[in-house]
Amino acid sequence: MSGRKPLNFIAEDAELGKNVKIWHFSYVGSRTRIGDNVSIGSLAHVDYNVKIGANTRIEGSVYIPPLTRIGKNVFIGPAAVITNDPYPMSKKMVGVTIEDGAIVGGGAVIKAGVTIGKRSVVAMGAVVTKDVPADVVVLGVPAKVVYTRKEYDAKKLKWESGEPSSRATRSRT
Repeated sequence: MSGRKPLNFIAEDAELGKNVKIWHFSYVGSRTRIGDNVSIGSLAHVDYNVKIGANTRIEGSVYIPPLTRIGKNVFIGPAAVITNDPYPMSKKMVGVTIEDGAIVGGGAVIKAGVTIGKRSVVAMGAVVTKDVPADVVVLGVPAKVVYTRKEYDAKKLKWESGEPSSRATRSRT
């Protein structure tokens, strides 16, 4: 159909790897580099000068500001917000780094300049104001370490297997 507007905006100089999927009404800004096998959900905004590693999945309505660096095999849940200006509207910005294998739950907010360590998990709705070490799970406002990634993986396996779990386990994951 002629005259039909595109469903996405992808800057001409953005670099997309192989097998990248970008869903409806998403934006990818200038000088952004996206690795192979990345999925970006509907209504996501990936601003300029962002780097996203291979095999990463970004759900819908996520905001990723300029200077953000996202590693390989990362998951970012719906409506997560990453920031890059610790004193809005300042003239200086600083990016967030999310290292390989990390998980950021839906609705989480990540403060400018923070690093999320390898294989760490940020729980849904958490507000991360400080660096998160590798292989831990953080939750709350402000986010605090509650257990290890190994414990998280065990809880996930138990959940997936259908084993009964305690109320405390369900509320902390």
